[in-house]
Amino acid sequence: MANDDLIAALRDADAVKFGEFELSHGGTSNYYVDKYVFETNPDCLDLIAAAFAERIAEWDTDATLAGVALGAVPLVAVTSVETGIPYVIARKQAKEYGTGNRIEGNLIEGQEVIILEDIATTGQSAVDAAEALREAGAVVNRVLVVVDREEGASENLADHDLELSSLVTASDLLADAPDDIDV
Repeated sequence: MANDDLIAALRDADAVKFGEFELSHGGTSNYYVDKYVFETNPDCLDLIAAAFAERIAEWDTDATLAGVALGAVPLVAVTSVETGIPYVIARKQAKEYGTGNRIEGNLIEGQEVIILEDIATTGQSAVDAAEALREAGAVVNRVLVVVDREEGASENLADHDLELSSLVTASDLLADAPDDIDV
């Protein structure tokens, strides 16, 4: 069931836009969910943290959280505060200075980790983060996102032994969109 309050908050924040947009994987779409709009909106962040916390509690796990840099860092931070669960940040590549880490924070080898992400289209950034976390010794089986665009992320993640869970889907979010919008 869709989180109606979250959908309303995303719409009220003007995070759902219509037009012609290029997506990070190179494809195009006639709608766009602007993560930077909802990730900088306190009302949206509050709802997302509460919904993520509720979903994580349902799984009855001692997992650490991980956010994919840069987009998911605000999400994982507010969820960590909401739940009291520590988190790490998975960089897209190791930094070229200081420690040179790709995983930032305190990751314990063998620790279960749940990846938090903003939007899943193909799911590739979550796959890349999972691979980096696994190389660092984590056990990663789940990815939790705010919005699943329903464009193959679930299947791509499953191919990498990752289960996708979302707070809302594109179908939920765009249920009353103009007729010319492709979901």
